Amino acid sequence: MTPERLEAEDPRLPEVLALIQRCFAYMEGRIDPPSSMLNLTVEAMSAHCKSGEIWILGQPVVACVFLTPKEDCLYLGKLAVDGTRRGAGLARVLIDHALLRARDLHLPALELQTRVELVENHATFSRLGFVQTGTTTHMGYDRPTSLVFRRPV
Repeated sequence: MTPERLEAEDPRLPEVLALIQRCFAYMEGRIDPPSSMLNLTVEAMSAHCKSGEIWILGQPVVACVFLTPKEDCLYLGKLAVDGTRRGAGLARVLIDHALLRARDLHLPALELQTRVELVENHATFSRLGFVQTGTTTHMGYDRPTSLVFRRPV
């Protein structure tokens, strides 16, 4: 499967939003603070298509990732794979594609964050070549709430 980049007016943006909502639903009541996905809208995704990139796999859409260029890395967000397709290597396809995009943008690393509570995500990203490099704390919290992972390009 080949990743396809969405444009700001792509009619599949609502489909991608629904995929993310399904894939992130298991986090409800498990992570604190709640996921930013709860505030994600088609309009915000359209804006992201202009300031960053959204890549998808499949028809219908079965996987997606948001890419945001930063000064020293390409940030991966909202990586989602439909539950019926997990284990098929789709996350790896999108991460490999993100590595290519980082090279194209002359960025030395990929970076992502995952919540402290989501230990299965930590293991998955470690298997995909990411190493934990730090933590972040959401405003109003006195403890780390997310782990930062990086992978060199």
